[in-house]
Amino acid sequence: MARKFFVGGNWKCNGTSEEVKKIISILNDGKVASADVVDVVVSPPYVFLPLVKSSLRPEFHVAAQNCWVKKGGAYTGEISAEMLVNLDIPWVIVGHSERRLLLSESNEFVGDKVAYALSKGLKVIACVGETLEQRESGATMDVVAAQTKAIAERISDWTNVVVAYEPVWAIGTGKVATPAQAQEVHLELRKWLQTNVSAEVAASTRIIYGGSVSGANCKELAAQPDVDGFLVGGASLKPEFVDIINAATVKSSA
Repeated sequence: MARKFFVGGNWKCNGTSEEVKKIISILNDGKVASADVVDVVVSPPYVFLPLVKSSLRPEFHVAAQNCWVKKGGAYTGEISAEMLVNLDIPWVIVGHSERRLLLSESNEFVGDKVAYALSKGLKVIACVGETLEQRESGATMDVVAAQTKAIAERISDWTNVVVAYEPVWAIGTGKVATPAQAQEVHLELRKWLQTNVSAEVAASTRIIYGGSVSGANCKELAAQPDVDGFLVGGASLKPEFVDIINAATVKSSA
């Protein structure tokens, strides 16, 4: 089953109005692979969602970086899935390692968030990944399997889920998993889905890689059979993001 390449840009907590307009201009002017080859989703900070949504070329989609675990109410500082739907924002990132580590979001909490967002009609980029300590102790698959299991226990339809494997030790560090390391974990994740969910879900679910992806390494990573795209951090704020999007052609011409 052919899986369409997926490239997400996570802008994190960066940008001013003027800087965001410059990024939008670069993306709008960029020569990129067609929408039937690659799905492109960018994720600005909440305050810039309407600006990006209204200004970005229509074939690119917009994601929020997080949403609350249930319906809105007395949850100061949070944004509900319903609000994102109201703004016509189609995607949300859930379970990013920075939220797991800095804000102590548990596997169960992330699983609940994925399920609630999906129930409200959002599409979800669900993040999993291990720390350096966990990798060095040989626990990588135990960690990502437990993170994925917490999601699988709470949802039945994977159609609108993209799994992002992000080794925590490679995020913002300049370190990057080798193509072989990325492929190994993606393949094991796919095997886990086949065993614990279904063969159909394993074959159709896109598993994308995040962790210091750049214009320099994207093509080699994209060539791996179980790497279905990227979730890009710092490089998504730069012109090279266009080159990363175009790594999709490695797959389409294979």
